[in-house]
This record gives sequence, structure tokens and C-alpha cells, in this order.
Amino acid sequence: MNFLQHIFTIFTFFLLGERILVDGLGCNWGLQATHPLPPDIVVKLMKDNGFNKVKLFEADPGAMRALGRSGIQVMVGIPNDMLAGLASNVRAAEEWVQQNVSNYLSRRDVDIRYVAVGNEPFLKTYDDRFTRTTLPALQNIQAALIKAGLGRNVKATVPLNADVYESDTGVPSGGNFRPDIHDLMISIIKFLANNGAPLTINIYPFLSLYLDSHFPVEFAFFDGHAAPIVDGSFTYTNVFDANYDTLISALEKNGFPSIPIIIGEVGWPTDSNTNANTQLARRFNQGLLSRINQGLGTPKRPTPPDIYFFSLIDEDAKSIDPGNFERHWGVFNFDGTIKYPLDLGHGRNLTAAKGVRYLSRQWCVMAPDANLMDPNLAQSVSLACTYADCTSLGFGSSCGGLDARANASYAFNMYYQTMNQRSGSCEQFHNLSVITKIDPGFHGGSCRYEIMIDTGRHQQARNPGTSAAGKMCSNCVVSWVVMLALVVYGYLII
Repeated sequence: MNFLQHIFTIFTFFLLGERILVDGLGCNWGLQATHPLPPDIVVKLMKDNGFNKVKLFEADPGAMRALGRSGIQVMVGIPNDMLAGLASNVRAAEEWVQQNVSNYLSRRDVDIRYVAVGNEPFLKTYDDRFTRTTLPALQNIQAALIKAGLGRNVKATVPLNADVYESDTGVPSGGNFRPDIHDLMISIIKFLANNGAPLTINIYPFLSLYLDSHFPVEFAFFDGHAAPIVDGSFTYTNVFDANYDTLISALEKNGFPSIPIIIGEVGWPTDSNTNANTQLARRFNQGLLSRINQGLGTPKRPTPPDIYFFSLIDEDAKSIDPGNFERHWGVFNFDGTIKYPLDLGHGRNLTAAKGVRYLSRQWCVMAPDANLMDPNLAQSVSLACTYADCTSLGFGSSCGGLDARANASYAFNMYYQTMNQRSGSCEQFHNLSVITKIDPGFHGGSCRYEIMIDTGRHQQARNPGTSAAGKMCSNCVVSWVVMLALVVYGYLII
């Protein structure tokens, strides 16, 4: 082999290696944050870390503009509360496609590949709220895409939770669709197949562990330490494969053995539950990444699907109805800093966000001379945690081991930062708090006393009693927990 041939071989190997690294690797980009990263920084963060596909839950203008000419393929979402209007009005679907697909394709060169019609609309907790509108909305959006001349390149799909199928035998071969939505699922899958669109499914091994205290922990991970489950000629060593192949069995039984599948969401949270921590998240996501880079599928489908990690960054304003961990699914912290190391393959590691600007380096903490027995303390902590994210203070969380004074300081600071360090926002706690320029955090520990991102706008933060309460009211549960902990602590020290 001469020198030029040698260089060509190395160059070809490099290209193929890069292709293996990024093919099928996507992420979810959620926008429910009080201080979101600027969209251009997020797009650069994705590109720096090899994510070439992104799923958005809505057509946010800032995110869509930043994705223009980025080389990142986009799945743009439609929220569930829009399904009824789109289902009943073809014109509304056409207008949505024009504004949120055609417009960005033609004017911004956004590489839109899919429209996600709704998000897990058949969850049992929705009590059939969206069962009658999802399919008509899907049909109208696809018709609107075709009318706009986009039907060949842009496909409509419906991201569904894995609870739309089940196994009556406890093994994947017994898979079938839930009886209450069986006929509806077949209609949706038939429509997707007829239009060359994929079926999108969200799979969460963490939730298997969270919802079942008897679930075998090792079966949630990919490193082969679990006792295997044998199903005929197939052997399963992790719940992801077993769950996915339960879906494949359901599809095969109903006449759709070959429809393409996208994993719309899969990941592991890092806080606010005993099983939600950086160690387990790293173990799960590293195992998943290694499978993707090796091109590994499941026993019934050896070819891997496109996979969208959930999620890219944390969202501190996300609903905590499913659990406090909902705000901590990110591979990165809210500001794009790295939570834990991941080997992306071919010698590449995670890269943090660049160009992030922060508010002033100062914190709001409990005053040194403030009394833990002050009758206003519990009420003050409750106020702080009603309007800011205190989920990291719960049992089993990263800040769950703080004493009462540090606990209150954390709550006060989260409120102060959420309010953009606004003048007077640290003085609302009955003389119990004070501003400091000394980091109150535990260096080297997992508990972070945050300083929020300077969004560049410094918009006036909402006061208690405004619509901010609606956005952050899900913190009320957390605030009561924190308040109770302080009261109990008070009794203990009497």
C-alpha cells in the first residue's frame, strides 16, 4: 500500500467511524425552563456532542430559527391541547403546517423530517381525553403536508407511551395492544404504514423500577448482570429489549411486522429519587450509547431504530405530577454543564455548552443570626419553593442530606435566582435571609446552589400571585415537604 492509499484508507475509516457515531442518535429538547439556554448555544451543544436529530415538543420560533442550516434533522411537535382543533378543522391543520413546517423549510432551511402529533395522548391518566381526536388530527396534518407538497419528505407520527401495549404472558411473545385502545391503535398504525411514516414509542426502564419496588434492578441496565428471561428461542437480559420486542410481537400479531419504529424518548433522570442519580444515569446512558455505536438492535429486530435521548438539558419549570425527577432528565444541567462523563465512541467525550452567561456571582441564604425556631421560617421556605424549583431537597435527592439551615438557604437561593436576583427578592423572608458573595455550596458534593443563566433580557420576574403561580404551582407539594421537615427539625432540637 503506497502513502496515498494509506491516507485514503485512514480518511475513509474516519468518515465511517463518524457516521457510526451519529447515525440514529437524537435527543429531546424541552423548553419548560425559567432560564432557558439561548437556542443558538443549544444547537451548538447538540452538534458538538454528535446529536444529529432533535425532537421538539412544540414549534418554538427561537428553537426553529436556530436549527436552520444546522444539519440537524427535526421532529417538531404539536401539544395535546391542540389536537381537538386540528381534528375538527382541516383548514386549521393546513395553517399549522404552513406556519410551522413550510415556513421554516423554505425561509430558514430547517431540515424538518417529522411532525409529532400530540405526545403520549393515550396515557391512562388522561382518562380518554384524547382518544377521539388523535387519529383525526394525525390524518388532517398528513393531508395538510401532502397539500403543501411535503408529504414525501415530511411524515406525521404520534409519539406514544409504551403502555399502549402489554403482554398477557409476562414475556415479549405475548405482546398485544391494550384492549381499550386496540382498534384505535390498529387504525393509527395502518394509517402510518399507508403513508410511509414510522411508529414512535417512548420507553422508560427507569419508570419500571420507579413504579414497582419488586422490579429487578439489574434488568434495567444493559451490562448483562441480570438473570435472563427466556422466551422461546430468544433470551432477554434487559427490560428495554423485552419491552421493545413486546411491541414487535403486538405488531406481528396484527399484521404489521415491518413498520419502522422510532424510540421517541428514552433516558434516566439524575435527581429527586433514590434511583435517580448520576451514577445510575451514567450506567444506563453509557450502555445505550454503546449499543447505538455498535449498531445493536433487539432479538426480534437486530437493526437498531432511531433513538432520541430524553433529554438534552434539565427543565426546572416542568410538571412534577409524575414525580420530582421530571425536572432532571437531562444529560446536561440546565446551563449546559456536564453532569457525568459519557464515552461517545471513537475517543470522544461530552462537551459542555460554550458562551453561557450567568447572573452575578451572589447567593441568597439564611442569615447567620436568624433563628431556626422563628415562626416565619416554614412559611418563608414554603413561599420560596412555591415559585422556584426545590425538587433537589427531597428524600433521596442530591440536596436531601442538608441540615435545616442549609435547607432554608437552598430554598431562598432558588427563589432569588429564579427571580433574576431582582432587587428585593432576597428580602421577602421576614429578615431571615441575606445576600452573600461566598458560595454556600458543598464543594465536591452533589448539591449545587445555583446561579441562573443571564438570558440577556433580564425580564421582570413575576411576583407571587401572578400567572407565575400557574407555571410553578407544582412546586407546592415540594414546599410542604420542605416546610414539614423544618418543623420536625425544630421539635427535635427543642
